[in-house]
Amino acid sequence: MNDGREWESPAPLDADQRIDTDRELPSRSNAQVAAASGVIGGPVGLHAAVGRSRFWTPVRAVLLMALVVLAVSWTGKAGCLQQSPVPAAPGEDATGEMRLNWDNQRQYYSLCYTDIVAMYAAQRLTPRDLQQGTMPYRTYWYDDAASTGTKRYTDQPVLIGLTMYVAAKATQGWQALVDGTAIPKQLDVVTFFNIAALLITLFWLLAVWATMKTDRRRLWRGALVALSPLVLVHAFTAFDVIPVALVALALLCWSRERVLLAGVFGGLAAAAALYPLLLLPALAVICVRDRRMQDFWAFLTCGGIAWLAVNLPVMVSYPRGWGEFYRTWWQRGVEPDSLYHQAMRLAGWAPSTTLLNVLSLTLLAAVIAAVAYLALRAEVTPTLAQLMFLLVAGYLLVGTTWHPQSSLWLVPLAVLAVPYVRLLVAVMVIDALVWVPRMGLFLDPERKWLNEDWFSVAVVIRAIAVLILCAVVVRDLLARTPQQRPPAPPVPAAPYAGATS
Repeated sequence: MNDGREWESPAPLDADQRIDTDRELPSRSNAQVAAASGVIGGPVGLHAAVGRSRFWTPVRAVLLMALVVLAVSWTGKAGCLQQSPVPAAPGEDATGEMRLNWDNQRQYYSLCYTDIVAMYAAQRLTPRDLQQGTMPYRTYWYDDAASTGTKRYTDQPVLIGLTMYVAAKATQGWQALVDGTAIPKQLDVVTFFNIAALLITLFWLLAVWATMKTDRRRLWRGALVALSPLVLVHAFTAFDVIPVALVALALLCWSRERVLLAGVFGGLAAAAALYPLLLLPALAVICVRDRRMQDFWAFLTCGGIAWLAVNLPVMVSYPRGWGEFYRTWWQRGVEPDSLYHQAMRLAGWAPSTTLLNVLSLTLLAAVIAAVAYLALRAEVTPTLAQLMFLLVAGYLLVGTTWHPQSSLWLVPLAVLAVPYVRLLVAVMVIDALVWVPRMGLFLDPERKWLNEDWFSVAVVIRAIAVLILCAVVVRDLLARTPQQRPPAPPVPAAPYAGATS
């Protein structure tokens, strides 16, 4: 003690005196995390030097969590990668060749079904197909064995189709590399799935990282993305992680005012799915409010160039194949996951596919108009994540399809837009559990564990849960005026300028 007023350190102060006083600490702000932290010593101390760890930063810790969840998710899909010998023909000896064992509907009762495996042969990506010169969007086939039906092409967006082609070529190369060596061989479809899973893992890690960096004050919210039950179930169900990651990168760039780069990622995302196009109305509203229309036009220009860079070569070279995705999207009608299907079941309604598509697009336009009105009425400019969450949720609710893996689109957006951890976790658990009755739809009657009524109930409960999240975001936008919002965080002091985040 120095003259009774100041404390003197018993040892020399560390040269690194950085401290992050702005970061939200979950063990203090969340009761559940605070209770769980008792296992490792309790909540972080009031005088802890937050932000000085050089190795175990929040980003690295959350990425490790994401890797663990992805490993468990891959293990769950491994039930669909089982191999078995090809049965011998009557009166002949077994050849010793192996095949993928999907006998007795294994992929459904084991809950391990994945589009990645199903599309491998369906989209003509096997080594035999590649040896014959097949290529997405150029190669076609017929939808019946007699070659008299409709011509079919790759029915995926161009960026997804190219990703599948890269994985298929890598599979072909790997199979040729291990042929005749001591390296254990496996079915080419298993190799394709594993290579695709590696690519998906990289994209999901990008999505987690971008979500954390978008809201640097709440870095640990990224753990909700990494540990989401939806990731556990659907990370490797299809390639939907790719547009999710690209949209997350677009949001990150926009939050850092890197408008041109945000446009590039937005355009690439639109080349991988349709829902990223909703970035345009969301950004238009924000730019109108903030008088930043030059930023909107810059975003639109860069996004259009990026989209054309991916699509134009295919569009010009193989226009018929390029349009297959959009034709399929318009012609496929309602899926069992949509609310239209449930209404048709209950009411005996049987509208045409065209009528349903027109109705769906009309309702989507109404959703966009309502969100735009809400954003213009709010006292404070909404964040891009808030508007995108409302728009994407509306797109799923009023759309004719809602594939289970499509719920991944909402995960990073919901984490950034909804402040209530328990509510988020509850909704994600409900959504993930829809997979159980969904797989039951495809089982033979003697194996079916739940009838379709259970699935209908699950779909309705999921829709209500997502609507509750939407209501929370709407209430937050309308109720929190500038005076009611939390005060802006203080500007970090100079010693913190280079703190590790």
